[in-house]
Amino acid sequence: MGLGDKIKNKAEEISGKGKETVGDATDNEQLQAEGVGDQASSKTKQAGENVKDAAKNITGQ
Repeated sequence: MGLGDKIKNKAEEISGKGKETVGDATDNEQLQAEGVGDQASSKTKQAGENVKDAAKNITGQ
């Protein structure tokens, strides 16, 4: 995984956590759910990139 992708995914995860926290604090269920979704999306992307990295390590490419 490229460094830029790692940074973007982590930023999305952090942003999602912020949305979730603000949504909880303001009783805004939509914002809270959006934050949870952003975090899940980010973690899925990170997992996919980790699989690609592992495959590259195995094949030596």
